[in-house]
Amino acid sequence: MATLNWSEELELGVAAMDAVHQEFVALLAEVEAASDAQLLPLWRQLVDHTAAHFGAEDRYMRETRFFASNCHTTHHHMVLEVLREGLAMGERGDLAPIRQMTRELATWFAQHADTMDTALATHLSRVGYDPATGTMARPELLPTEPIHGCGGSECSPAEEAPAMQAA
Repeated sequence: MATLNWSEELELGVAAMDAVHQEFVALLAEVEAASDAQLLPLWRQLVDHTAAHFGAEDRYMRETRFFASNCHTTHHHMVLEVLREGLAMGERGDLAPIRQMTRELATWFAQHADTMDTALATHLSRVGYDPATGTMARPELLPTEPIHGCGGSECSPAEEAPAMQAA
């Protein structure tokens, strides 16, 4: 049995996000069950899927003023970099880090979906954002200023955003 299985608890209520998350969970299970011969191609597929997955969410955030300097986007960049490092190790013949990352990724994903992705899905639903078209049913509900930090001005004031972008 896979470390992480799709369940209603992972659903966010934004169909596009839920579909990509289901695919991610299925790919992760395939990686976890893979033989050594299958592992690297499946890991590469997971890394590519994750890059597209994060890219889509990052676009949703930009289009709805969850500014690119926020910690959700930063999380995406860091996790993707680690996955790519695992790919490089696997390409050099060291599969053990990929096996370890697979287990840790299952734990990370469940927490990430429950916190950061839930907040994003709530925001997207609130403004009536359609991920397929990029349109919003209620643009008047968009924040007047881009959301920086972890989701609001109390977390990371707008003045700090340029410094965060430079880092």
